[in-house]
Amino acid sequence: MNRLFRWYDYLTFNIYWLGLSALSNTMTPLVVPLLVQSFVGEQLKGTYYGNLRLWTLMVAILVQALMGMLSDRSTLRWGRRRPFIVAGTLGDLVMIALVGFSAGLEGLSGYWFLFGTMILLMVTTNTAHGATQGIIPDLVPLEKRGRFSAFKALLEIPIPLILVSFTIARLVGRHNLWGALLILMVILIFCMLVTLLVPEQPNQARPQPVDWKELLRLALMTGAFTLVILGIGWLVRSIQPLLGGLNYGMLLATTGLMSLIGMVIAVYGGVTVSLRIGVESKTLRKDPSFRWWVINRLAFLIGANNLASFAIYFMQARLGYVQAEAAGPASRLTMLVGVFILASALPSGWLSDRFGRRRIVAWAGLLAAGGTLLALAAPSLVAIYIGGCIIGMGMGLFYTANWALGTEIVPKEEAGRFLGISNLAGAGAGAIGAYIGGPMADFLATQMPKTPEMGYVLLFAIYGVLFLVSIGALTQVRETSKAGDLA
Repeated sequence: MNRLFRWYDYLTFNIYWLGLSALSNTMTPLVVPLLVQSFVGEQLKGTYYGNLRLWTLMVAILVQALMGMLSDRSTLRWGRRRPFIVAGTLGDLVMIALVGFSAGLEGLSGYWFLFGTMILLMVTTNTAHGATQGIIPDLVPLEKRGRFSAFKALLEIPIPLILVSFTIARLVGRHNLWGALLILMVILIFCMLVTLLVPEQPNQARPQPVDWKELLRLALMTGAFTLVILGIGWLVRSIQPLLGGLNYGMLLATTGLMSLIGMVIAVYGGVTVSLRIGVESKTLRKDPSFRWWVINRLAFLIGANNLASFAIYFMQARLGYVQAEAAGPASRLTMLVGVFILASALPSGWLSDRFGRRRIVAWAGLLAAGGTLLALAAPSLVAIYIGGCIIGMGMGLFYTANWALGTEIVPKEEAGRFLGISNLAGAGAGAIGAYIGGPMADFLATQMPKTPEMGYVLLFAIYGVLFLVSIGALTQVRETSKAGDLA
């Protein structure tokens, strides 16, 4: 790119991350859980929400990869990335309107309408997302990418969390769904229009043909991962009815242990099967560190991602909020987590250089587990908020140090492919935690009608244990730096 960078380039190159994050922080923790609850009722909300999360996330993996490949090879006059961003945004606006329309439906017909709409929303959103990821690599030289990426993090995490908390979440809490969705649409349109100012030129080079074998490999990996999750989920749900005669204490202990074991097996089995398809077995046999790094990443992210996804249901169960009343407190919790993620992510790079990647990742797991324990200690909004801040600190340390560890252990000549494969951890975390955890919470609510909140308390406790499980996986990861040796 033969031009001097201006101050506004930091904004125009990264503004669309604000739109993407505002969309995800509106739909996943606020709008969709409440709509699912209204369609299927209290007893089945976790099961149906988990089912929706599984399939939408698997679609997101495939579409994002495909659109990234297609935008890489685009020769359109508007540029490589902007046409995909415009098309994806326009599709998002239609799907968001359909989500609003679904609120007027009832029962399973409403749920399945929402399910189909969310699948299509994943297609349109990841059409834009896959292209947006290419803007900085396309236009920013290596020596300036750190500064541009820092601005990206600012627009992707704390700013949209604060924006959604003080605007959209308040409207959702007041039962003004259409007002919330219209604000979201305005944010997306604004971000798209500013992104059109990116000085992107048409791709003059003759593009390489699409490597359909790589896409097929990704599809097979995703399919195998999905089958593992479906199988474990079916097995756990099949065993649950056999536990109905136990007293409450034994029921909680047995159900919780069974669900935890199911998630751990899904993590290990899903990663192992997927990597056998996506990576040559000789590479994994020579050094299993990469596999255990992905397992560490997946186990941690199950807790991190699903604490936010089920925040509304947890607030309702733990503090007695009625449906949309929980939207405001849940959004403020998410905002606090985001702020502390940013605060701890900034020094975590220096800390990982000083003390070693593995040690910082282990501290992250301990902090997140401790914060979860505090949030569960008492039915108090203050305790939940303080616990969320500690979890956010752990997440900030983890995001930086874990990724730095990954870049250190992957083969340098194949770093892009290996790190791309690891993206399964992000989507797989939401799928495993929701598809197995949601039905468990519903089962306990039916078996313990006097204390229905115990299902989500136990579910969040399982997520806290998975933070500790991630530390166990970390012991199998080899780190080249001496500072990283765990005591």
